[in-house]
Amino acid sequence: MSSDPLAWETLERETAYSCPGFDVVNETVRLPDGTETEFDYLSEPAGVCVLPFRPDGDVVCIEEWRQAVSRVNRGLPVGTTEPDDDDLEAAARRELAEETGHEADRLESLVTVEPTNGIADSVLHFFVAHDCRPTGDQQLDPDESIRVEPTPFETLLEAVRAGEVRDGRTVLAVSYYRLFDSSDD
Repeated sequence: MSSDPLAWETLERETAYSCPGFDVVNETVRLPDGTETEFDYLSEPAGVCVLPFRPDGDVVCIEEWRQAVSRVNRGLPVGTTEPDDDDLEAAARRELAEETGHEADRLESLVTVEPTNGIADSVLHFFVAHDCRPTGDQQLDPDESIRVEPTPFETLLEAVRAGEVRDGRTVLAVSYYRLFDSSDD
């Protein structure tokens, strides 16, 4: 147990619900004041998000149906790690190829975040992919409906600024890249 006075003590843990992609975990916890209560959260494997640039500087964006919000969402290739991934870069390369049919000459790490750490144990690793070229067909999962839509980076950035892109992973990747990267992809 952590020695930090804000730390909660986990007394019991069980998986309340499991489905492909995530579990809902229920914990009995003791709060710093001694109160015992229940806490539920979503547990999922680490994920990767790829900001893929073609040689001409366009971003290999995707448009994907998102059932939870009942609309097509403009975004970037994203997915969870799988047991056969050798490392995070392998997972990023796999997701890029599966969702867009593109491969990158080079990947570099951008940032790692805990996007929803109040309700989930999710960890998301962002990569920038350089010199992406189409090398094959998409290999979509049965529950994916995706079209590839190359977009100039400045157009994507303006869509983020205007609030037209609402996918948090895409907003973070584009904003972080623009804030900290000085190269002219």
